[in-house]
Amino acid sequence: MSPVIDWDVVREALPLFVRGWGVTLLLLSSALAAGFVLAVPLAVLRVSRYPLLALPVRAFTFVFRGTPLLVQLSLVYYGLAQFPAIRESVAWPLLRDAWFCAWASFTLNTTAYTTEIFAGALRATPAGELEAARAIGMDAVAQYRYVLLPAALRRALPQYGNEVVGVMHATAIVSAVSLVDLTRVARDVYATSLLPLEAFGTVAVFYFATTFGLVGLFRLAEQRWLGHLRATVTVAPAGAAHAH
Repeated sequence: MSPVIDWDVVREALPLFVRGWGVTLLLLSSALAAGFVLAVPLAVLRVSRYPLLALPVRAFTFVFRGTPLLVQLSLVYYGLAQFPAIRESVAWPLLRDAWFCAWASFTLNTTAYTTEIFAGALRATPAGELEAARAIGMDAVAQYRYVLLPAALRRALPQYGNEVVGVMHATAIVSAVSLVDLTRVARDVYATSLLPLEAFGTVAVFYFATTFGLVGLFRLAEQRWLGHLRATVTVAPAGAAHAH
């Protein structure tokens, strides 16, 4: 016998879920925007042939990619408060705020992953593109501005899309620092109604819809900017398979 869903509970809680969804989307978009802006110059430093520039960035990405985001969030929100110097500093009004700590943790984490994604795309730049840029007299700055970065960011789209979806799913942990996001709303609804299907089933629909929307946006972006990389159809005898 299939379970009976109490639609009244879902309907009454829907405004709460919408507000929690707004918190999730705001955290996601603001952290991704800041992480993207930080990752671009860090990726350039990461691929530098000068160790003094590349090694600090490598250490940063190693630390933040090598530890769980929940641990990083807990250290920022709970751990920093242990130090009197921090509690007495001008930064304390921000560091005691759950929203800022969540935003800072997510920003640093996605910056580390995005830096490595962009750095890998920079390393994958065909040698011919660089040779052509040098042949027309471009200096290093112009090469990065007009050749390396635009091409690398296009190539990085599929991996970066996975990172964005991963960060969206990770936002479910922010309820650990008292932010009322989608997951926190689901927990509150369950605690009130004791109906897990209505509470967590509804939040699953919100997450699925968000994931579906993000994937669709990146598919469109890939079609727009990576279409030239698709395999072209070759002339072949009748009945022969086209090359891909």
